[in-house]
Amino acid sequence: MSTLEVGKKLVEYCRKGKNLDAVEKLYSKDIQSIEAVDMPEMPRETRGIDGVRKKNEWWLEHMESHGTSVSEPMVHGDRFTVHYNFDVTDKSTGKRSKMEEIAVYTVKDDKIVKEEFFYQQ
Repeated sequence: MSTLEVGKKLVEYCRKGKNLDAVEKLYSKDIQSIEAVDMPEMPRETRGIDGVRKKNEWWLEHMESHGTSVSEPMVHGDRFTVHYNFDVTDKSTGKRSKMEEIAVYTVKDDKIVKEEFFYQQ
């Protein structure tokens, strides 16, 4: 698959709320995931598909989604970006908020090998 094809498949999964399916089908087992900051329950950097799966499971367990928008992928060589907007409620606090992030993905051998997230802090 080309970088664009991987990006389009990721966007398709995310729009359907099937993020864990995307991880299983599109991510390298040695994926590197880097957040903009450390999170309370997880480090800023995660390596390996099990860690990325846990991050996604944590999000699904702790956040109630009221809506998500996912842009089309924008490609540059072996990388692509996706712009996300989230409307979520933190289940532990009941606080509803809107969040926005840009993700940069790197593709090698038809798999996502790196994801980096950028957002306002």
